[in-house]
Amino acid sequence: MTARLALDELLSGVAAAPRLPITGLTLDSRAVALGDAFVALAGTRSHGLDHAGEAIARGAPAVLWDPAERREPGSAGAQVPFVAVQGLRDRLGAIADRFYGMPSSRLTVAGVTGTNGKTTCAWLLASAVERLARRGAYLGTLGAGFPPAVEGAPLTTPDVITLHRQLRAFADAGATHVAMEVSSHALDQRRVDGVRMRVAAFCNLTRDHLDYHGSMERYAEAKRRLFAMPGLEHAVINVGDPVGSRFAAALAPGVELTAVAVGGEAPAAQRFVHVRRVIASQGGLELEIQGHFGVRRLRSRLLGDFNAENLAVTLAALAAWQFDVDAALAALGECTAPPGRMESYRMPNGALAVVDYAHTPDALAKALAAVRAHARGRVSVVFGCGGERDPGKRPLMGEVAERLADRVVVTDDNPRGEDADGIVAMILRGMRRPGDALIERERGRAIGAALAGARAGDAVLIAGKGHEDYQLVGDERRRFSDRECLAAHLGAAR
Repeated sequence: MTARLALDELLSGVAAAPRLPITGLTLDSRAVALGDAFVALAGTRSHGLDHAGEAIARGAPAVLWDPAERREPGSAGAQVPFVAVQGLRDRLGAIADRFYGMPSSRLTVAGVTGTNGKTTCAWLLASAVERLARRGAYLGTLGAGFPPAVEGAPLTTPDVITLHRQLRAFADAGATHVAMEVSSHALDQRRVDGVRMRVAAFCNLTRDHLDYHGSMERYAEAKRRLFAMPGLEHAVINVGDPVGSRFAAALAPGVELTAVAVGGEAPAAQRFVHVRRVIASQGGLELEIQGHFGVRRLRSRLLGDFNAENLAVTLAALAAWQFDVDAALAALGECTAPPGRMESYRMPNGALAVVDYAHTPDALAKALAAVRAHARGRVSVVFGCGGERDPGKRPLMGEVAERLADRVVVTDDNPRGEDADGIVAMILRGMRRPGDALIERERGRAIGAALAGARAGDAVLIAGKGHEDYQLVGDERRRFSDRECLAAHLGAAR
């Protein structure tokens, strides 16, 4: 995809700029290609202006900067035009949208947020659209593309320039609908500014990212911003979650609500999706659903009763996108779980092995309960906690693992630059009998130990990394995949 626009046209009504052609925008000086305008903003470790010289050397014909950030261009400012844009960070979404030809206006976009479930919901949403004679694109933790063909990405929600570039690529590739995950970081950092979001969906809110947000209230406030986006037409909200109920009550006039709930009473809303009954079997789930459309049944290949919530949110979003409910149910029945999300494998002896991304106390509890529902025997869990991330959740996850699993294997997740033994010690503090847990820091051996102890009817949950194919140890990014490790063990066992 090639875009081209004169800088003065791009910034018309925003800032005075010379008339010179640019062929791209970027926030990363290392990624500048010839013709890309470099956007220099303050970062967490340095200011973009510190890297302007590198950007110019790589071919940037202009640099955009914000004088309100109290930094001056320095000597690099004499080499190419440095265009001062007041409030650049706040305006960058609109600038990127204009440069890439307002791509979200050519697409029907839904944003999905929540602590747990957003990957599954966005994946199911895009996958179902593909089965409904449209083109559904996915953007999120697993990457970007048309499921099941996606290419990995470093962030759940990319920076605002990359996001608009990706939306343009989707539109050029023939996408009609886009389902994207929207993280709390992205909302707080304004990475989705300028996107015309038709539908916003909320799954739930539980403890996570407190190292960044500082409190649950600030975490919730970041999520709420998705439902205040300009032009939003429809909100799909799990009102069974207390935070979701608050979001629903605070919607702006003109935003239509579909209330979602699992169990309990049906939501008191004109449009609603209520899962009245969930039956788990070895083959998946069967849901009895009541809604503004009547009563329906859904047979799904997904494991875990918590996926009832994800399926309900996805169904409501498809209905908000004006798809026929019965056709949407049929499409969802054909969809499989996204990679590393309650992804099940059958061992040669009949035991069940499941790989899941669960990396919060709530997600781990739900994953273990789900595995228990599909097992006849003992349940084992292999997990660790990431380094340089919310340390307060580590003992909570230890408590959950000990309480809900029959056997616990504690291992490394992504220790990053933190002492891995210290991370393990914090996990063990949440256990009443830490001596009963097997400690095996090397993740591959930990998985092997758990699998070796599984018998027919047992289940093994490998939690925390899901789809990831790497492990972050110190400054190293090592190749490691739970899915590949499991497949290798199963192949050797045949």
